[in-house]
Amino acid sequence: MKDIITLGIETSCDETSVAIVKNGRDVLSNIINTQIPIHELFGGVVPEIASRNHVEAISTVTKEAFKQANIGYEDITAVTCTYGPGLVGALLVGVSYAKGFSYAINKPLLGVNHIEGHIAANYITHKDLEPPFLCLMMSGGNTQIVHVKSYTKFEVLGKTRDDAIGEAFDKVARVIGLGYPGGPKVDKMAVNGKPIYKLPKTHFENLDFSFSGIKTAVINLNHNSKEEINKENLCASFEYTITEVLRENMEKAIKQTGAKKIVLAGGVSANSFIRKAMQEFDKDGIKVYMPDLKLCTDNAAMIASAGYYNFIEGKRSDLYLNAIPNLKLN
Repeated sequence: MKDIITLGIETSCDETSVAIVKNGRDVLSNIINTQIPIHELFGGVVPEIASRNHVEAISTVTKEAFKQANIGYEDITAVTCTYGPGLVGALLVGVSYAKGFSYAINKPLLGVNHIEGHIAANYITHKDLEPPFLCLMMSGGNTQIVHVKSYTKFEVLGKTRDDAIGEAFDKVARVIGLGYPGGPKVDKMAVNGKPIYKLPKTHFENLDFSFSGIKTAVINLNHNSKEEINKENLCASFEYTITEVLRENMEKAIKQTGAKKIVLAGGVSANSFIRKAMQEFDKDGIKVYMPDLKLCTDNAAMIASAGYYNFIEGKRSDLYLNAIPNLKLN
């Protein structure tokens, strides 16, 4: 059977990434141009600046992806791109470029859901991983428990009712003076801390999450405490409490579905505390999969991988494809 080679384009937030992937799992190139140093100056992502930088970087990143993969345009089977969810201006850069590239080289176009991409990052890391499984999806814009029934069929069992987990990390980091990006900085500071501060946890009858309460509690504690707050202990307490909530909901999801495999996905799946806690499911006979750290954050290899599985099922997009900033899974 002839190899299927997908070109992936990802511009949903502040990374301009282009990748070339063979048969959904073998990465030939995965070039990522990050804008973190730019947005650090503002304490978070500025959408207009992100869009402008995507425009400036995307052609150069694409050329580098082909150079590293050592293939030509004629070798591409399909062009895939993120069309949502994400920042609308940033998404439009990738979608527009993908449409033009697809038309120019006369190859099929596929719009890919960004969340599907994060799930597919695990197929690159773990060559043996196949659905069905439970996925804990954690990023700056999404927190969900997803029952992955097949490569292209998903059921959302629980989701956040307010802030996404990555958003909560960023806001806590900003308030206590750590800056952007918040997740890695909170995680690093928590390593030397102890979870001594009591923080609130939400409990729902279903598998939904809420992170606004714990975020507000950390902010209030930092602002109003009569004693000096130890930032390392505060970060450790924040991570410990959030991880307990995640673990409790995953335990309920496992009982509900009978799943024997769980998968982590999204930028927050790089968190060392959460990774360690989820690994403990191994003791219960549950196989735990996590993406390589370099594939946790936004990248085009995961989009090319997800695009491959949609392509072999016969899915295609046309040149009317548009960005959908609030795109839902399925």
